[in-house]
Amino acid sequence: MSDQLVKFLLGDGHVRGVLVRLESTWAALQQRRAYPVAVAPLIGQMAAASTLLAGSLKFDGSLILQIHGDGPLQLAVAECQPDFGVRATAKVADDAVQLSPQADLASLVNVHGKGRCAITLDPRDPAAGRQPYQGIVALGDGEGRSLPTLSRVLEQYLAQSEQIDSLLMLACDVDAACGLLLQRMPGAEQSAASEGPDEDFARARHLAATLTEDELLRLAPEEVLRRLFWDEGVRVFDPHTPRFHCTCSRERVAGMLRMLGREEVDSILSERGEIDVRCEFCGQGYAFDAVDAAQVFVHPVAQPPVSSGSH
Repeated sequence: MSDQLVKFLLGDGHVRGVLVRLESTWAALQQRRAYPVAVAPLIGQMAAASTLLAGSLKFDGSLILQIHGDGPLQLAVAECQPDFGVRATAKVADDAVQLSPQADLASLVNVHGKGRCAITLDPRDPAAGRQPYQGIVALGDGEGRSLPTLSRVLEQYLAQSEQIDSLLMLACDVDAACGLLLQRMPGAEQSAASEGPDEDFARARHLAATLTEDELLRLAPEEVLRRLFWDEGVRVFDPHTPRFHCTCSRERVAGMLRMLGREEVDSILSERGEIDVRCEFCGQGYAFDAVDAAQVFVHPVAQPPVSSGSH
């Protein structure tokens, strides 16, 4: 199995693109959580989309893509870390198993028109001056109609938040989760050698529209580029290798217990005898008994400074 993220430029550089293919990563996600057949393709598309969006940004931090719904799919989250470590999870209602594999986005999450999509940029080092940013877009077109696919939702987000013309294609089956993102380069200027940024993007968009979902799923990234843009002067950058990676840890769980407070933790221990926390992303379990929990609230003893004159 192979996982690859490829960034590229077309022609005079008026159009940039990102291609992603997740095979091993998608297999790992499916092994850790069993999703209803109607939900699994959306989770795969979200994993691919989070990787595409992270690949299109110059940002040292995690990109978190969330969908909140009022239907059978109540919450779905995909996160791509700076090194293209990917994880995803979902919270589904019991009736999700009854849905058809062809269920669209509206029937999954936007049943009463309250669904929304959020994209969060979480900086790796907030001390460097970058603060978390979140953009939210409704799962509708503003006129009461639900947007049919995750691709259209994210195109609307990019148009509203970044004012960048974009084309996004996503596809997922049991073997792979794949995506293609094309964007008109911001600030691109007219040159004598080309028809101009608008025309170049329109041409790239037209060529990309000839790609079928099956081709996106079956062809390697280099084959997709050759199939679409063989006459466009493609410049391909060094590829990246996405992979499944969960950032959960015992230390993070301890921090969560610390935030709950000693009284609440003691109450849970007296009722259950042990606190068992399971990661929603990877399924890893973390157990804390009374002794473990007590250690969570023990503050390290500050050592007195050593005098330079001491012997």
